[in-house]
Amino acid sequence: MILLAFTLIAAFPGLFTTIHHPDEATYTPRLDPSTAHLLGTTALGQDIYSQLIYGTRESLIIAVVAGALATVLSVLIGVSAAYLGGLADDLLSLLTNVVLVIPAFPLVIILAKYAGKGSLTVILTVLVLTGWSYGANQMRAQALSLRHRDFLESARVRGERRSYIIVREVLPTMTSLIVANFLGAALYAVLSAAGLQFLGLGDPNSQSWGTMLYWAQNQQALQTGTPLWSIAPGLCVALLGVSFALINYAFDEIGNPALRPVRRRRHA
Repeated sequence: MILLAFTLIAAFPGLFTTIHHPDEATYTPRLDPSTAHLLGTTALGQDIYSQLIYGTRESLIIAVVAGALATVLSVLIGVSAAYLGGLADDLLSLLTNVVLVIPAFPLVIILAKYAGKGSLTVILTVLVLTGWSYGANQMRAQALSLRHRDFLESARVRGERRSYIIVREVLPTMTSLIVANFLGAALYAVLSAAGLQFLGLGDPNSQSWGTMLYWAQNQQALQTGTPLWSIAPGLCVALLGVSFALINYAFDEIGNPALRPVRRRRHA
């Protein structure tokens, strides 16, 4: 329900606020919450509630796009390593393990800093490059467990091509793991993007929750009597992260019956 609500807000922000240009400083600075301004105004005279509404779209786009691309990369590298075996497996596993052991967030900061801050494309690229390795490791392990199953041996005996076996035989059996991996990557993208933008490594003129946090910190919102400027976007980032985590946990239970509660396993 939380994710659905954020999706509706991102798709139709005009339904939730009458203000169409939340960046324009047209109001009295630092107004308290009221019926005219539900969360008050910023130190620059902008409506906080409308900024929160319009910031939902970019935050959700980052989560979905970065999560999807990181998952595609995980599947390509993990499944290819397991299925090809030999030297290809060694090289791809080495690459995966090297990226996996590097601390993710410091690496994200360094890449974003040297790639040029400000661009949404840069942030997405950095999040994809640093967010695929854990999933690739899981994909490789799952694909290795399937490698010698009877239905794959049967496909090889029939003379099917490798690409056909991977796409039509292997990937469908890994659907729950792929979906769970996407949700985990989306969660990582939400939190990391908010952190980057909060540190000023995003576009300060963009509309997102991370940018709101950056300007709130820059204008010392907590010390100057406008705490909702910081609390509201922080709470939204947390709620979106929790929604991805809960859905991810549900898919984990589907993919791994051992994680289900004992009572539910008995009735299954």
